Amino acid sequence: MYNNSNIANPFKDGKLFLIDKTKGDSSFYVVKKIRQAIQKKTGEKIKVGHAGTLDPLAEGLLIICVGKKTKEIYKYQNLNKTYVGEMIIGVKTKSFDLETEFYDIKKYNHISESQIKNTTGFFKGEIKQSPPIYSAIKVKGKKLYEYARKNEKIKIPVRQVNVMEFNINEINLPKIKFEIKCEKGTYIRSIVNDFGLKLECGAVLSKLKRTQIGKYSIKNSKKINEVINFIVNYSE
Repeated sequence: MYNNSNIANPFKDGKLFLIDKTKGDSSFYVVKKIRQAIQKKTGEKIKVGHAGTLDPLAEGLLIICVGKKTKEIYKYQNLNKTYVGEMIIGVKTKSFDLETEFYDIKKYNHISESQIKNTTGFFKGEIKQSPPIYSAIKVKGKKLYEYARKNEKIKIPVRQVNVMEFNINEINLPKIKFEIKCEKGTYIRSIVNDFGLKLECGAVLSKLKRTQIGKYSIKNSKKINEVINFIVNYSE
């Protein structure tokens, strides 16, 4: 235990963990598990936070700041991010992903590969987008998903974001694999939804993985259980 005043608590001094978040886990769940592991190890409650959330249906890189490192969360939040993902065209959902049911199903066989690749041009550089109604952004003191789940109408604010790269990696209709590099605050789900509107057939995000945050790569990350084992067995 590190709650002895003669022994410095290494976690309070500040640590950074790169987590490869599993699909289905919320970002808050990852923070909570790490906080619990540190408290169990040290006997102290120490601040833990993430530097940019990932939706539960998304996976990939999540930066976790511990102790004094939480004061630097904003630095990591402001870094550019890279994602690889997959969309399904010819359908729409209210959440812009697979959390909600398909509606407005349309044919897509007439859409060519060149049309798909050319459409990415509309989503590069400074663009405007509306966050999904199923998101945690607060409007008038409530999170958007709270309005959505109660079927309450709310005007969703438009925001300006910057997309540096948008590449199509594979086309196997109705599935399209892609890679996007963007600034903070960009909703990939919204890009996919708007992409489908441009194609006039709809599109939903079916897979998403964050692979890079600034210089930090998914290649150097660990699964949550590996990090918890490290914490439990940590010794200086």
